[in-house]
Amino acid sequence: MYLLSLMSLPAFDNCHVFFWQVGLRVVHICLPEGSSKDEIVNEILRLNEDPNVQGLALDLPESSYSSKVLNAVKPEKDVDGLSDVNLGRLVRGDAYDCLVSPTACAVMELLEDLDGKMVLLVGADGALGASLHCLLQRRGATTASCQWKSRELQNKLHHADVVVVGSTKPDDVPVSWIKPGTTIINCSRDLLSGKHNCGQQNNHAAENAVCSLAVAMRMQNMVKNTERWIQSQRFRKWDLRCLKLQPLSPVPSDIEISRAQSPKAVDVLAKEIGLLTDEIEIYGQTKAKVRLSLLERLKDQPDGKYVLVAGITPTPLGEGKSTVTIGLVQALTAHLNINSFACLRQPSQGPTFGVKGGAAGGGYAQVIPMEEFNLHLTGDIHAITAANNLLAAAIDARILHESTQSDKALYNRLVPVVNGVRGFSPIQFARLRRLGINKTDPGTLTEQEISKFVRLDIDPSTITWQRVVDTNDRFLRKITVGQANTEKGFVRQAQFDIAVASEIMAILALTNSLEDMKERLGKMVVANDKKGEPVTAEDLGTPVFVHAGPFANIAHGNSSVLADKIALKLVGEKGFVVTEAGFGADIGMEKFFNIKCRASGLVPSVVVLVATVRALKMHGGGPNVTAGAPLKKEYTEENLQLVADGCCNLQKQIQITQLFGVPVVVALNVFKTDSPAEIDLVCEIAKQSGAFDAVPCNHWSDGGRGAVKLAQAVEKAANQKKSFKYLYSLELPIVEKIRIIAQKVYGAQDIELSPAAQSQIDRYTRQGFGDLPICMAKTHLSLSHQPERKGVPTGFILPISDVRASIGAGFIYPLVGTMSTMPGLPTRPCFYDIDLDPVTEQVKGLF
Repeated sequence: MYLLSLMSLPAFDNCHVFFWQVGLRVVHICLPEGSSKDEIVNEILRLNEDPNVQGLALDLPESSYSSKVLNAVKPEKDVDGLSDVNLGRLVRGDAYDCLVSPTACAVMELLEDLDGKMVLLVGADGALGASLHCLLQRRGATTASCQWKSRELQNKLHHADVVVVGSTKPDDVPVSWIKPGTTIINCSRDLLSGKHNCGQQNNHAAENAVCSLAVAMRMQNMVKNTERWIQSQRFRKWDLRCLKLQPLSPVPSDIEISRAQSPKAVDVLAKEIGLLTDEIEIYGQTKAKVRLSLLERLKDQPDGKYVLVAGITPTPLGEGKSTVTIGLVQALTAHLNINSFACLRQPSQGPTFGVKGGAAGGGYAQVIPMEEFNLHLTGDIHAITAANNLLAAAIDARILHESTQSDKALYNRLVPVVNGVRGFSPIQFARLRRLGINKTDPGTLTEQEISKFVRLDIDPSTITWQRVVDTNDRFLRKITVGQANTEKGFVRQAQFDIAVASEIMAILALTNSLEDMKERLGKMVVANDKKGEPVTAEDLGTPVFVHAGPFANIAHGNSSVLADKIALKLVGEKGFVVTEAGFGADIGMEKFFNIKCRASGLVPSVVVLVATVRALKMHGGGPNVTAGAPLKKEYTEENLQLVADGCCNLQKQIQITQLFGVPVVVALNVFKTDSPAEIDLVCEIAKQSGAFDAVPCNHWSDGGRGAVKLAQAVEKAANQKKSFKYLYSLELPIVEKIRIIAQKVYGAQDIELSPAAQSQIDRYTRQGFGDLPICMAKTHLSLSHQPERKGVPTGFILPISDVRASIGAGFIYPLVGTMSTMPGLPTRPCFYDIDLDPVTEQVKGLF
């Protein structure tokens, strides 16, 4: 509790021990005498916003008690019950919701039988007087009020059975005006501040103990307030009011749908789903970040059900996993009244401006406003890019400086004398420990120890840390750095990766806390030294940033662990959290189970496998599907044979899911060109192949209403018994883990390692990294390494051209075939259609 005053408070200070005994901490803030009302209000407003303050009491001079000051205190922190909000609740009879003046409560405690008695309030104005009138009348008393200077004072005192004194009695008011037997209660502020003796009575008055009782009542209010605060920290059923959706036919474009629906203000939404004011950081009207303190607040809250949306091998157009994710959550929340959360990755500008044009879902099942979602939200990808490239710059700079300076010069620059004192930074202490140097004084290191400390001795040919940019740019796949004369001949070949393939992005998505993230960032291996030992980011200094959107065919392709954990707490035990794995189940889902679930400790209840008739026809032998080109007639006319033949890919993906022991529900994302017979055929084959259920979905055209049957199937499947298991043991050799994925998931006959890949595997094993999971970098357009091979290829040898390590993220990632970590733009990229309208200031062409 915080006590704000302009005076010393001996009477209150003596009672601090009682607050301590009930577990309350009291902080007394004494403002300088003569502080203005504005200065008092500013201090109150500061305490209002402090999440560590659960109650605020005021003890100020009479002249400072104005409406402006009293109402500056948040009603929920107003332990003196003097704000208009608390007074209004008291008058209305909302006893549970309001806090009542401790002084008024103390008066009521001292008065017993009041039925029919006349109670006169003298000098008791404002909030105290209003509280007393209300409480006394509810006890059956008749009340009147009067000022000390009133002409009617003597007459009213003569008729009063009880006199409640709210301010100091002037000397010119004789005690004889009060009739014998009258009870007098003194509750003046001077009394409560300890400036006068407690109690004022004639020979018939009971001894007045308002002073002590008021402190006790204030303490009771504080305890009540703290109990409410504790209750507010716990999970509660959402009070979510869903926006009304009125789908049109024909369905407008995605951008038209997005702009036609006014999104709810994010602070309102946060309150409805149980987030506290201090748990969100708002960006504009529609975006906010959630603070990790929520996890501590709801740590004892049981998690909800965990649902993963995966898919069959897609066409280049995508098959609608994001749309299914949104539609499913719309159905669960708005139509089945179940607390539900969708956890998605943040879109990269690579596909946004390259092929797909966005990743917000589509139709009436999309994230709005879609422009903000697709164009980097709160700038987190830019932060990751900056952190990644800072580390890349540090590597090259360190090699240059080590090659041009002596040990002594390096040491003087790395551990400089500042204000006459030389000291190691915390990061440098960590490096000293790794080197086995247990010294804290920079002046005590030997020449040999100084040399070990200052020289990372990086072998440029082993640098694995690349610069990144969040744009598809094929000409950055191989570059030369260091050609300027200032770099003194230090030239080497390097490359750019796409930003969302950065290990920093993977770490963000897999981290469980800020401490865990910091540790993982420090562990990132960026190169080897000339002795073959790993050089880590911590050797150079750790970059720290922060959101998650890792690519699925390069990185692990799943949204952040922390987002899932926060959502699982918010939805409650009966709620659902739906998250998405990138591309087909053979890529995103396999990585979700073997990498993300290991990092998070979370186990999904259901897998939703997304399929489309269009993709199945392609796998059945249909013509090529090309982004931007019109679909051939095979995809717009009924063809049951193509669908039946293509269901082999669906069956294979169901089998992959079953490897992990989780029930699977097939969601057939229906297009308007799909015939009823084609839809029925897919659902029947899916159920015959082991799916728990298979449901056609129309969420694109109907919103959540079109995914109600899917939601019901997911709810039933989530109650089924599951026997989750990983695909492989981490103790197996790296090669064997790669082989298991290739054979059991992709259907390969075997793997073939290039000499470079074998050399890297040997090095990582020798360095102690052999027990990490595997993150395959492979084309998403085929189960094999060849994008043109559709259906279920068999008998192929999976070539591993290279193997890299993301030690901080915690996985080894082999590159399959010609897989590149920097995508290229197509001949006609999406950005040809994306523009800014100078009149409306709106982005055009996103979908």
